[in-house]
Amino acid sequence: MPFPILRTPFVVLSEIISLLEPNEIVTASLCSKKVKCLLTRHYQRRKPLGWRLYMIDYESTGRVDIVTSKDYERVTVISAKHISELNIRAYAFNTEFQFLYFEDRVIGSKMIADYVTDLFNLDIYGLEIDRYGMWAIDWINNQQEKMLVRFEFLQNVFFVYNSFGDEALDYALRNAPASNCCIFEEFVSDNFRFDGKLGPANHMLIGPYGHWVTLSNFVNFDVISIVVNRCSLSVSDIYSFIRHWRAGGSPRMTFLRLELGTATNFENFEEEFEVVETDISGEYSLSDFTNDYSRKNKHFVNGYSIQRNDGVKAVIHYDDNCHFVMMVCPGENLHDRINYSKENFDQHFLLHQNV
Repeated sequence: MPFPILRTPFVVLSEIISLLEPNEIVTASLCSKKVKCLLTRHYQRRKPLGWRLYMIDYESTGRVDIVTSKDYERVTVISAKHISELNIRAYAFNTEFQFLYFEDRVIGSKMIADYVTDLFNLDIYGLEIDRYGMWAIDWINNQQEKMLVRFEFLQNVFFVYNSFGDEALDYALRNAPASNCCIFEEFVSDNFRFDGKLGPANHMLIGPYGHWVTLSNFVNFDVISIVVNRCSLSVSDIYSFIRHWRAGGSPRMTFLRLELGTATNFENFEEEFEVVETDISGEYSLSDFTNDYSRKNKHFVNGYSIQRNDGVKAVIHYDDNCHFVMMVCPGENLHDRINYSKENFDQHFLLHQNV
């Protein structure tokens, strides 16, 4: 016997809807206009707290994902495909989420993003694109007043290098602001340079092709936590940045990690700077950036402590694997293991002895 869901009291309906996963809700909303209106009204009254909506346009696939507060795992709720793929997918019906097919996949991606944001009464939290999804930057900036929280510019695995990679990354750096996390992984030429500013933001990852980042870029990055892989900075550049910091520059930065492209010699570090203390040990946390909550800890010994002109201290460590790390201490010491161990924390390092 069919269940009369449209004639069920709203209190009961709310309990039923709360049991559904995001992909199940989107699938149900496609059944009829009445069901869609019912679900839309529900989320206008009860915006799903802790849900984060991601728009992805990567490797010629457009989709919308949602991260729920329940398990922090992504759930794909709907996907847009080009109509040429219809016959390929016809034999493999996917019951987890819906594929919709369009003659113009970009238009399709816009439609499914509009549909989900309207259904759940949510702004787009994160955008993940490759060089062929550049259209989404301006589209989102025009669609919503709220700034993106997370932006990820990925390298397309099928790329063939051309000047479009340089142009695309330059455009993304200038036009894709995100308040929390910015990730740039696009391949660019050896001659690519960026002359603009970036931030304010909380976290930034540049890699695996960070050879384009210059000393001038670091001075102009307004970011709290910075990680750059395959960085081409010289020891002289790094020392210049430290002097910039000691004079009061980059005041918001608390964590910097560089994977240097070649072996470097920091043997004269103690002669260059007034070292407050040596042999500091501790650990710092690195996100793998596949999601907001997956992290791993890196231990270090033989760190150095230096001091800014206003008294703020920083611990610096470099190793034989071409890694340079700078950790700025907001207080006299940093031993808050309880905060450091939380899933979603802002403390990126922990010192095992007083600075």
